[in-house]
Amino acid sequence: MRDFSQFEERISLKFNNKDLLRQALTHRSYINENPSFGLGHNERLEFLGDAVLELAVTERLFDMFPDKPEGELTSFRAALVNANMLSDIAVELEMNEVLLLSRGEAKDMGRARQYILANAFEALVGAIYLDLGYEAAKKFIERAVLSHLDEVLAKKLYKDPKSLFQEEAQERVGVTPGYEVIREWGPDHDKHFVVGVFLEKELVAEGEGPSKQLAQEEAARNGLRVRGWV
Repeated sequence: MRDFSQFEERISLKFNNKDLLRQALTHRSYINENPSFGLGHNERLEFLGDAVLELAVTERLFDMFPDKPEGELTSFRAALVNANMLSDIAVELEMNEVLLLSRGEAKDMGRARQYILANAFEALVGAIYLDLGYEAAKKFIERAVLSHLDEVLAKKLYKDPKSLFQEEAQERVGVTPGYEVIREWGPDHDKHFVVGVFLEKELVAEGEGPSKQLAQEEAARNGLRVRGWV
């Protein structure tokens, strides 16, 4: 059985119930391949952790910005707890090294892995809450998530990528971006899209997603990075 003690050191926490930590790091696909594993997958813990994460971040933002309206605080929170941010944080914590995945999922390092990492991070928060209590979970969230608040504010990550890319493009080059579907595949219930963001006829970047809207957002986010506008 895998030893998670080094991971506990990395996150500066020691679990009383090691099974909670193990379950938080177990993806559904691993259970499918290892039905005798003895524990469930991490989706229930993810559900709980999502709520704990949102409460802790909301509390902190509410205290930090007494003069900000609800709408701005909501945008700040969304930038801190979205899948992109949480998957990046999970990578920082080297969660890729400890996730229990099926052999197939372990090979896939694309967009799907980002969602798996983000969900596993939420499950980890849920496990910390159950095992060590809300204060321990809150302190962990302060270290791991709220430490990125300065970056969110400096880079205006609280603005949705499409709005930010449009503002920058109009200000810097006097062009309003356009979006086009480059590829799409899959049945109606499981579509996948690749969308390009263009400045006039120039393809700046592409984005992938399970909907055109999410693919456009990813394309805009990548476009900001490619152009160095963040």
